[in-house]
Amino acid sequence: MPKTSHILVVRLSALGDVALSIPVLRVLCDTYTGLKITVISKSFHKPLFEELPNVQFFPAELNGKHNGVKGLIKLACKLKNENIDAVADIHNVLRSNVMNICFKINGIPVAIINKGRAEKKALTRSKNKAFKPLKTTVERYVEVFEKLGFPIDIKQHTFPVRKDIPPKLLPLFDKTYKKHIGIAPFAAHEGKMYPLEFMEEVIANLDAERETQIFLFGGGKSEEEILQKLEQKYVTVTNLAGTLLFEQELAVISNLDAMLAMDSGNAHLAAIYDVPTITIWGVTHPYAGFYPFNQPAENALLADRDQYPLIPTSIYGNRFPKGYENAIKTIKPQQILDKIKEVLQSPFKD
Repeated sequence: MPKTSHILVVRLSALGDVALSIPVLRVLCDTYTGLKITVISKSFHKPLFEELPNVQFFPAELNGKHNGVKGLIKLACKLKNENIDAVADIHNVLRSNVMNICFKINGIPVAIINKGRAEKKALTRSKNKAFKPLKTTVERYVEVFEKLGFPIDIKQHTFPVRKDIPPKLLPLFDKTYKKHIGIAPFAAHEGKMYPLEFMEEVIANLDAERETQIFLFGGGKSEEEILQKLEQKYVTVTNLAGTLLFEQELAVISNLDAMLAMDSGNAHLAAIYDVPTITIWGVTHPYAGFYPFNQPAENALLADRDQYPLIPTSIYGNRFPKGYENAIKTIKPQQILDKIKEVLQSPFKD
C-alpha cells in the first residue's frame, strides 16, 4: 500500500452520484483494510456511509458556515487538520476546486475526477451526435483512486446483507402480499419524468391484482400531496414520502423485491443494495454513464429514438427541443407492467 494512510473523499451533493460512490468505497475498504477514509458531503447523506468500515463522515454546511469562498477555505483548513494526506475529488465543481487549491498549497496531493465533459457534449449535441456509451460514473470514480495509487477492481464488489428493518417499521410490510415494490415517480426535470396519469395506470393495474404491496417514494410538499392521494385511492399503496427518516427509507428500500424509478436518485439507492431496479428514461440515456450500479441493461425502458433521434438531448434532462417532452410517452404503461412482472419472477438476491 502507498504511504498514504488517510484519504479525504469529496462528493458534496447530488444524491444519485453520492450513492454511486458506495460500491467503489466498499471495494476500497475491502482492498485496503488499513486505509482511513473521511467522506465529506451534505449531512443528509451520512446514513449511506454508516455500513462502511474505516470511513468517517464529515458534514459540509454549504448553506451555513461553509458557504462562499471564505467558508470553503475554512472548511479546507479544518479538514487539513484531520491529518489527511491525500484528496480524492470525485465531484470536480467550483466548490471542491476552491478547497483543492488550499490542499495543494499545503502539499496534500489531489486527484480529480475526469467527468468527460467533451464526450458528454458530443453525446448530447443535435448535430454530428457521437451516440456511443461513455465510461460509467463508477468507472470514473475508480480512476480517481487509481491516480492516488490505490487501484481497485470493481468486479470484486460484494453487496452487503439486507438492512435490518427497525421494529417500529415492521408493520409497514404487509405479509399478505407476495411481493413488495417501490415506485419513485418523480424526477428533477420534466424531460425525464413519466406522466403521472400513465404512472397511475401502472399502479391501478398492480393494485387490481392484490398481489404486490406498493411503497411510494418522493420528496417535497407538492409531491407528498400527490402520493398521499394515490395512497388513499388504492388499497395496496403505502406512501412513505415525508413519513420516514432517510436511514429508515434506506432500510425499507434494501428489503424491496423491486424498485421502479426515473433516471433519478431513488434508482441508485435501490441498486446499491442489489434490489432489481427498473428505470424509465425520457430525454436522458444510459450511455451518459449514470446507469444504476450492476443492473442489467434490459431493465432500462427507453424512449423511442426512431421518433426522437436527438436523445439524449442533455445529461440531466433539463434541456430538450420542443416536442421532446413527449418522448417518454413512447414507453407505454403495459411495457412497464410486463417488465415489473418479469423482474418479480426472479427470487430476491440475498
